[in-house]
Amino acid sequence: MAVVPRELILQTRGLTRRFGGLVAVNDVDLSLHDGEIRALIGPNGAGKTTLINVLSGLMPASAGDIWFRSDRATLDGELITAWPAARRARGGIARTMQVTAICPSLTVLENVWLGRMRGVAERSRECLELAGIAARADEPAGSIGHGDQRLLEIAIALALGPRVLLLDEPTAGMSVKESWEIVTRLREIRDRDRLTLLIVEHDMEIVMQLAERITVLHLGQTLAEGTPDEVARNADVQRVYLGGR
Repeated sequence: MAVVPRELILQTRGLTRRFGGLVAVNDVDLSLHDGEIRALIGPNGAGKTTLINVLSGLMPASAGDIWFRSDRATLDGELITAWPAARRARGGIARTMQVTAICPSLTVLENVWLGRMRGVAERSRECLELAGIAARADEPAGSIGHGDQRLLEIAIALALGPRVLLLDEPTAGMSVKESWEIVTRLREIRDRDRLTLLIVEHDMEIVMQLAERITVLHLGQTLAEGTPDEVARNADVQRVYLGGR
């Protein structure tokens, strides 16, 4: 059977973010395809979260361009480099944060409803089902465990109806069991909605099991890119990140 190539959905060219004299993201070219699960890895300070922040619009780019195709029905895309974060979220780029960001005094369902910006209760409950926490819909969000709060953040992001979901360390602070629950849910979400996932993750076992391709950043630049096997064999990656010599 012939393999049907995936369509390009998000692309950067020369993407750069400076903080004064510090170049946190340096001339990064990144191409994401429809339905892809991509991991973004690298040592602390490599620029991973900064890159996610620039893609989501939380920070402006200092240089370079971001191209995004929000509509599957057309091959045309748009340059969104100047779009603010809210417009990118409405257009199909959603994200979760490295530190859990929920409204603890609201119920789990109310958090998702609020995240839609123009909430529909039925869609909010559907997102909780996808995240696997529908049974906790009426509980205060601050009373549920850390793992379920991370799943709630994913449900909030899904409520926006994204094409691309950016996840910044989704398993941070979780037990092994909770981490693999996240992995299972992310696979199910991708398969159901054909989302493109870009995931910053430090747990290399999870990265190697979940990601189809991996981009490795080092000092703000792309050090390597490829399948998990290709990246694991890459001598430069072994030297700077995986502990090789």
